[in-house]
Amino acid sequence: MSGGTGGRGSRGASDPGFWESNYRAGRLPWDLGGPTPVFERLIASGRYPPGRLFVPGAGTGHDARLFARHGFQVTAADFASGAARAMRALQDPVAPLIILQADLFDLPPFLIGLFDYVLEYTCVCAIDPARRAAYVDVVTGLLRPGGVYLALLWPTGARPGGPPYPVEPGALISLFAARGFTLLERETPPDSIPERRGDEELLVLKLTVDSCQQSLTTINCQL
Repeated sequence: MSGGTGGRGSRGASDPGFWESNYRAGRLPWDLGGPTPVFERLIASGRYPPGRLFVPGAGTGHDARLFARHGFQVTAADFASGAARAMRALQDPVAPLIILQADLFDLPPFLIGLFDYVLEYTCVCAIDPARRAAYVDVVTGLLRPGGVYLALLWPTGARPGGPPYPVEPGALISLFAARGFTLLERETPPDSIPERRGDEELLVLKLTVDSCQQSLTTINCQL
């Protein structure tokens, strides 16, 4: 779940020590103990051929391993050392992940434009909402032209405080549209886990414009 420095707000949004203390204590309420059924359905549909996939805020890596086992070359990133340790301990030698312990807002420049997909689940909700536009810039910079953003957004309903901070899907779609993305799919998944059903939305967006032509951010064009 932890992605990177979130700025103001709860200590949990910006301090890797907060997330590390949760991993050490085994307090992982965001962790489903396995991949989400929604992503299992997407893979089974055959509509998304294997390619290079980046998972921000990957946590213990359940969804990352799911895609790796289906032929995707997966880079899974989290800025909590406990998350990185857990992913290394759970590595599948047949379908290994590339594991990166890093702040989402300070990624190595060699990752720019490298990926066919970015897979989102419980990362954006862990980041201060004031940095949503910066998050979208990072995702845009990671994708090659034609790349796809696969996002299961949670929580979409109003709630106080955070993290997790509520995510308004329409507002996020607008941020991506301003950066050259086209919305391919939007749904309220019927196969969300019971305790999140009705509070998640699935978005699929495609980058149809070269992000560097947009002159968006340092991560996109200037490194």
